[in-house]
Amino acid sequence: PYLEYIARVKKATGIPIVASLNGVSLGSWTRYARLIQDAGADALELNLYFLPTDITLQPATLENQYCEVVQSVKSSLTIPLAIKISPFFTCLPNILQRLDDAGADALVLFNRFYQPDFDIEALEICPRLALSTSAELPLRLNWVAIAYGHVNADLAITGGVHTPEDVLKSMMAGAKVAMMTSAILEHGIPRLTEVLTGL
Repeated sequence: PYLEYIARVKKATGIPIVASLNGVSLGSWTRYARLIQDAGADALELNLYFLPTDITLQPATLENQYCEVVQSVKSSLTIPLAIKISPFFTCLPNILQRLDDAGADALVLFNRFYQPDFDIEALEICPRLALSTSAELPLRLNWVAIAYGHVNADLAITGGVHTPEDVLKSMMAGAKVAMMTSAILEHGIPRLTEVLTGL
């Protein structure tokens, strides 16, 4: 269904289509990346998110796996490849540089995770989706500004971009892209026009 959706959206619009992918194994990352490209996507964002629960897993092992995924997927594509990561790394500038060296065309900072909560009346775990707010932007501004000029990949900010001022701050930090998913979910598609007018 996702591949069909990409093809339909590509046919129905005149704007670049950036698809998103989260995989499990190296083979599935590469296979689905090619299928997404073949479906008509103009670029692909890999959402590198693995929740390490093994206390014996070394950080370097996980980072090496991420870089291996990027190298493998990049070598199988002709479209640009963006890598979205979390801020939870021991030395974030180093992993950004390594992902850049592995072939990332863009680095997207940062993932926002679905975090479960407890329903204390029903005694159950319940999913909770909280949209971002502008209060989350400074973390992204900080790390984009630090990375700017030290990596060849373009930089993008996701999470916390809601207003024209948020977009301008993102560009001032060095981002070429400011993503506004939560703002659109909260205010609808017209929010884009409001932000462009404000800019």
